[in-house]
Amino acid sequence: MILMRHGQSHFNARFGMTRVDPGLRDPGLTDLGREQATAAAAHLRRHGVKRILASPYTRALETAEIVATALDMAFTVEPLVGEQACFTCDIGTPIQALRARWPHLDLDHLPDEWWPALEETEEALDARCRAFRGRMAGSADWPGTLVVTHYHVIRTMTGHIVANAALVRFDPSAPHPGGGTVVPVSDPW
Repeated sequence: MILMRHGQSHFNARFGMTRVDPGLRDPGLTDLGREQATAAAAHLRRHGVKRILASPYTRALETAEIVATALDMAFTVEPLVGEQACFTCDIGTPIQALRARWPHLDLDHLPDEWWPALEETEEALDARCRAFRGRMAGSADWPGTLVVTHYHVIRTMTGHIVANAALVRFDPSAPHPGGGTVVPVSDPW
């Protein structure tokens, strides 16, 4: 399995300069974020991705869309890999608005307000990550799965702190947290 952090979002760009929450709810990707997703997609073409799962946040959906288009695949929305709710950017977009933007996605398994309450605890995030990890470890197709997710989810599952659009090879059957190896996009694996 490969975990991928979404490309740079408008929140990431502003927060990176000021370290202050800019108050952007569920922001999309910047131009740089789209470039990062495109570069990662080119790299992923060589690695046997057979299925793509994505967090329901706009930045992850936009990243997954870029990668899925490049790989000529569809993708599925997986709420367990949504970001830990810490900032305004972690307040999601209601299902009706997501359906309007991505009418081809199956969102029937999500409630209208699918995101966690702000200031989600580490314990709650860990429980979500363990649930996802356990489900994937029991799935025969995890080796060919790409998961487009977020900083805190990758950190919680693997112990790694990664940049936007970073890729992490991940074994969900390894002890938790752990099982991940960060792979630079330029690395030929």
